[in-house]
Amino acid sequence: MELVVKHFSELSAEELFEIYKLRVSVFVVEQKCFYQEVDDADPLAYHIWLKDEGGMEAYARVLPQGAVFPAASFGRVIAVKRRCGLGSQIVEAAIHTAKTKFHAEQITIEAQTYARSLYEKYGFRQTSEEFLEDGVPHIQMQLRLC
Repeated sequence: MELVVKHFSELSAEELFEIYKLRVSVFVVEQKCFYQEVDDADPLAYHIWLKDEGGMEAYARVLPQGAVFPAASFGRVIAVKRRCGLGSQIVEAAIHTAKTKFHAEQITIEAQTYARSLYEKYGFRQTSEEFLEDGVPHIQMQLRLC
């Protein structure tokens, strides 16, 4: 499995197509959430994914401070095959990318509530009550890195 880390400006048309195809298939079609999945944060982000000979197996986007929250953030976390460690690998890579590319001292995320335990393994703590985002239960979580 190979980890790829690219800023939006470095993505090829084919890579961007695969990213959008994967994100829409999970967050719009599978989860039946009708929202503007492609947004103005994408050009600010580092897009990271794990790939093998079959293509993208996990994905996340990492955003700088001020893009969505005062702190760096990441989201759009996807593991194509679930329960085999890909989610953990992409979360680790997202944290590392926030540290190295944005010198983040804190990361704020909005996590789907069912995934809380995944993020808690890395030290994230819940900082909000549960809320609905596009009809899906979420919580805000933060990780202090310093």
